[in-house]
Amino acid sequence: MHLPSVPRFVRITALSLFAALILAIAALLYDGLSDDLSKSDVAIVLGSKVELNGQPSIRLAARLDRAVQLYRDGIVPLIIVSGGPGIEGFDEGEVMRDYLVSKSVPVDRILIDSIGYNTGATARNSAAIMRAKGLTSATVVTQYFHISRTRLALRAQGIAPIRTAHAKLLEWRDVYSTLREVAAMVTYLPSFLAGDDAAD
Repeated sequence: MHLPSVPRFVRITALSLFAALILAIAALLYDGLSDDLSKSDVAIVLGSKVELNGQPSIRLAARLDRAVQLYRDGIVPLIIVSGGPGIEGFDEGEVMRDYLVSKSVPVDRILIDSIGYNTGATARNSAAIMRAKGLTSATVVTQYFHISRTRLALRAQGIAPIRTAHAKLLEWRDVYSTLREVAAMVTYLPSFLAGDDAAD
């Protein structure tokens, strides 16, 4: 049975979209993996899943371990931990604080945002904390594929300069997470360019 040929414009469109996807993924990976370890007033650690036993998930622990390294190396003197109440019944911010304290970060060096439900909320809340403390520069600490969107969110809140340090963890599910992040950036960029700080 002879199948109808695909129209040329359809093939060109499909190839163009595929090329755009590849370029977007490459840009996301390059940005996320290219750390800027200049000194900042504060590190902002974005929350992630807490396990049923109340301990940080592997992904969250990797973010916190990177923040500990930044603190020990003198890159940042303060750490904001941002997360919300999870379905597991724990306050991510408190769990993150306790983990950092267990790694010998003084509790008075840790600032908690317990209503950082998503990227946009973390940016808004962290910016408010920073303004209250007279802080201006920040280092974002999250998974590499999440760096670009978090930076945009913080820029929309007037934070500058913004530096980055990605969590030292690679997982197979990063493939899915990266594709999802590209889709999130597509929906996020128009709101950022329009100056809408409510984008999540």
